Amino acid sequence: MTIRAQALLFDNDGTLVSSLASVDRCWRQWAGEYGITAEEFGRVELHGRTAAEIAADLLPAEVVAEAVARIEKLEVEDVPNGGVRLLPGTKGFLDSLPADRWAVVTSATRRLAEARLDAVGILPKTLVAAEDVTRGKPDPEPYLLAARALGVDPAQCVVFEDAPAGLRAGRAAGMTTVALATTHQAHELDADLVVDNLAALSALVTDGGVVISVHP
Repeated sequence: MTIRAQALLFDNDGTLVSSLASVDRCWRQWAGEYGITAEEFGRVELHGRTAAEIAADLLPAEVVAEAVARIEKLEVEDVPNGGVRLLPGTKGFLDSLPADRWAVVTSATRRLAEARLDAVGILPKTLVAAEDVTRGKPDPEPYLLAARALGVDPAQCVVFEDAPAGLRAGRAAGMTTVALATTHQAHELDADLVVDNLAALSALVTDGGVVISVHP
């Protein structure tokens, strides 16, 4: 199978990098600090959502801003403690792309996203982060904003995601979706193409765009 596109849009955590251990460690400390029980915490979906949305589900509105700043601080400080690692295939795949053909679209804050990406040597020219949008995934706004920043028709973009919420955002934006089964089982992911990780793919840049192929 091949997919042709003008721009490639990547979620970060679970797609390019993994920080699941750090996320779990930091959010559990955060929940303890704010008196949130394990049962309350367990009912909330963390992955693929902004910290502001998660905090709003768990805390009174007047505490949310302070709580978001606290979790950001915990996660940024945890990056040097093995808080992030590259997922298979990420470096080779991104290195094959021109800088103006791809963007990172994350639910993390810009400060946290840049800390994680810098730690593994990824320097995107275009980054859409939590504070850049008014509605996070599964709303299409983050991906539509990235397409606009790259000057590409959304229909000519491919979204790479590991989370159902991000895949819904990509589909709602009218984009082709590629799911990576890094944090969810393949049968849980509704996408145009499902692969294990970016190591399963190659990208060929042509005058007409980028051709994405699955390794045999």
